[in-house]
This record gives sequence, structure tokens and C-alpha cells, in this order.
Amino acid sequence: MQFGIFSVSDITRDPVSGQTPSEAERIDAVVQIAQKAEEVGLDVFAIGEHHNPPFFSSAPTTLLGYVAGTTKRLILSTATTLITTNDPVRIAEEYSMLQHLSKGRMDLMLGRGNTAPVYPWFGQDIRQGLPLALENYNLLHRLWREDVVDWKGKFRTPLQGFTSIPRPLDCVPPFVWHGSIRTPEIAEQAAYYGDGFFANNIFWPKEHYIRLIRFYRQRFAHYGHGTEAEAIVGLGGQAYIARNSQDAKREFRPYFDEAPVYGHGPTMEDFMDSTPLSVGSPQEVIDKTLTFREYFGDYQRQLFLVDHAGLPLKTVLNQLELLGAEVVPVLRKEIAARQDPQTPEAPTHASLVAAAYGDQAPRQARPNANRGDNVTGTSPYQDSAPEAVATYPSL
Repeated sequence: MQFGIFSVSDITRDPVSGQTPSEAERIDAVVQIAQKAEEVGLDVFAIGEHHNPPFFSSAPTTLLGYVAGTTKRLILSTATTLITTNDPVRIAEEYSMLQHLSKGRMDLMLGRGNTAPVYPWFGQDIRQGLPLALENYNLLHRLWREDVVDWKGKFRTPLQGFTSIPRPLDCVPPFVWHGSIRTPEIAEQAAYYGDGFFANNIFWPKEHYIRLIRFYRQRFAHYGHGTEAEAIVGLGGQAYIARNSQDAKREFRPYFDEAPVYGHGPTMEDFMDSTPLSVGSPQEVIDKTLTFREYFGDYQRQLFLVDHAGLPLKTVLNQLELLGAEVVPVLRKEIAARQDPQTPEAPTHASLVAAAYGDQAPRQARPNANRGDNVTGTSPYQDSAPEAVATYPSL
């Protein structure tokens, strides 16, 4: 079981101090948060992708590449990578590079995004969001697995004789999670490819996510990737922790009440009752998190949102201390004692390499020589399969 945190990269006014951090301050803070996550023993740090104020994370691979260089063990991921408005060719290239730089300590979560103006900024139509997600991932999936790709679709120019570089580390693609709040077609997509499914698990009652996750598990088994219990599931969640429940609620209430997403709506207590939000002592957060397994079955990854709504950096770092010292160790022990022994671990680069190669050495991509015009000829790599022949567009 992997435990970690994710950030949506919001820049929000602190309702207690009245101060709004600058973009520079917030970027520096999230790097410290990621480094602290490793220090306190968490497994995963994930960053969202946005292209508009009041957010900062428009270039997740740049941020994660920097964090990779300052950490040793932490798995780096996204929450989410926009499969709809990013060119799948650039996703293939950028995340393969991140995979190399991090020595395999990465994966990514794909999602459609829910900010309507972003689509036309990148030349797309939000009304085509679902077809874009399906077509773009089909291409991305091929780019990471085929040395030479010829492709034609609806939403981008055709590819002829195209090789995405660099090839994935050890020629094993990064593991992909498909994230969704409400869309069964995305759960179907995750199941079809045998990928992971990540349920947001923040704003909606558990019954909503129970249906989505059950559907994903059923379709995962339908496509022959394993049993329903072997499907790879991740969950979000959000928590605010203090030594006792009274302090936690007192401290977090002004941030909840002014939060852009759910402030000025239900009371914090009502929201806690109807959603996965935990505000309380370490034991209360442990108890509520343990109920997730009861509702959704055994799962592989639990990520908490802890740095939103204007919470100052000092408070977030203190949250991570409590999460790493008093919450996650107990969750690891309790979940290990309760879960089915046949439950698969979350995929890692090491486990994917072992599954692909067994005891054999993994493939290392070595290009053929530049023939003088910046291409290698019809075969891009020294060991490309005979059928991997590139025919380039004529000028």
C-alpha cells in the first residue's frame, strides 16, 4: 500500500492572516512540501496541472524533475496530466524524460480537466473532451510501445514514421492511472488497457465512488487482466490533523469556510459526514481512512490533499509530521492485517521491469547512426523489430 499527498497547486488567500502568497512563494513551498513528504516516510507526491490563475503548476514535469533531483526514494506523479489539451506526443516525450531522470521513480495520472476555458486556449473544444481523452491515450499508449508509429486520427495531424524519444526507461512505459470524478467511460478506458483507476474521493459521497470503482473492477476482469480483486485502485482524500479533535476543527474551520470550492456552503461537520473529509485527531483520521477499504475493497494507493485553501506552509509541514509519524504507520499496519494476502502491490518501475523481462536484462535503446540528415534511416534503433520500418513524409 502506497501513501502520499497530492497538490492541486492553488494559490489561495490565507483567511486567518489575510495574506495571499506570491507565485514564487507557492512554488518554493510546494517543493519543500514534496521534500518533507519523503522525509516523514511517505511514498508518493503528486502535482496537478493547470493553465490559469489562481494556480501555478502549468509544467508538472519541470517541477517533478526538480523534485526528483532533490529526493532519493519518493515516487513522483501527477494529479492530473491533461490528456485532452496536451499533445500526446509531448506527453510521451516529457514523461519518458522524467522517467529517466528519476530512475523510474514516477508514474502519472491522466484526466480530462474541468476548467472550460483551457480547451480553446489549446485549440480544442470541451464538447469533445471525452473523445479527445480516448483518442489521445490510444496514441500515447502506442508511442511508448512501438519504435515506429504511423497514425491518423481526428484531433491532431497524422504521424508517419514517427519515433517518440527518449524511449521509456528500460523500454518499459510509465504506469498510468486514469483519474475521474464522475465519468464511467474513463473507468472503462482504464479497465480496457489494464491500467490503474484513481477515484478523486473528495467532493462526493462514498456511494458515488462505490459505483465507479465497482464498474472499473468488473470491466478490468472482463478484459482479462485479472480478477476484480486484482484491479489497481487509487483513492484521494483530504485531512486536517491536530493533537485533538477540538483543536483540529478550530484551526481548520476558517480555511474550510472560505475555501473557493466548498466554502459558504454546508457546515464543515455536514461536509465531513457526507464526504471523505477528515478533520480531527490522528486516531480519527485513521478510523475514517480505514473505512475506505470497507466501501471500495482493497486498494493500492492513498493520497491526501493537505496544502489547499490557503493553509500556510508551516501548518502544512506540521500536518506532514503528524501524517508521517502518527497516521500512516498505523494505517500501514492495520491495512496489512486486514487486506486479502492476494491483493497486488501498486505497480512500480521495478515490478514492471520484472514482469516484462523476468531474469533477463532489460532492453536499452541504442539508435542507429545519423545518416547525415538528422535521421537514422528506416530503422531507428539497432535492435528494432524487422517490421518497425519508418517511411518518412516526402517533401
